[in-house]
Amino acid sequence: MFVGHYGVSFAAQRTKPDVPLWVLFLAVQLLDILWAPLVLLGIEKVRIVPGITASNPLDLYYMPYTHSLIGALVWSAVGYGLYRFWQRRAGGGAAMLVAVAVFSHWILDFVVHRPDLPLYDDTAKVGLGLWNWPAPALGLEAMLLFGGMLLFLRERSGSKAGMAIFGIIMLAIQSVVFFGPPPTSPGAAAVTALLAYALFALFVAWWEVRHPAISRRAV
Repeated sequence: MFVGHYGVSFAAQRTKPDVPLWVLFLAVQLLDILWAPLVLLGIEKVRIVPGITASNPLDLYYMPYTHSLIGALVWSAVGYGLYRFWQRRAGGGAAMLVAVAVFSHWILDFVVHRPDLPLYDDTAKVGLGLWNWPAPALGLEAMLLFGGMLLFLRERSGSKAGMAIFGIIMLAIQSVVFFGPPPTSPGAAAVTALLAYALFALFVAWWEVRHPAISRRAV
């Protein structure tokens, strides 16, 4: 799962408009944001194996710290704590939303991954394997992304064209990931992912400032 994670961000932000969308963009990808430097450091492991699934060539054979069920729960708690510390007046509900956004990553990954998600440590790996069916997998990504985006845009002022174009670009990138050439190396995959997460969060931070929530507009 890649761009589908962001559908959770869009939908969740509508429930708590005071939580910045860029925070939720980082939250839903936190497990992968942590995964990338751990791969670069050789702590977690991945191989490029074209054909290991029909739509993703990554053999994610060792990632107990970021993508185990226990790890995801721990990082969700960390997300909760960090948001409470940063926004002390926001209350527990906003921080809980951030925690849920973090954990949603593991839930959606469980749907698409082959059995490479450990429940704890490097043991009892699970995954439903939707990546073996590229068309349904891409359809799920699109449905989550644009469904969440539609909910979000209903509460925003001004033109929505820029965000809609952004969504199309995101889905195009997802299509390249599915049907394009595999990454040249595990390090390249990790660096590319980090750049994408940073650029996506920067764009929505810029967009959100220029398109405030309708409820915030001056009367």
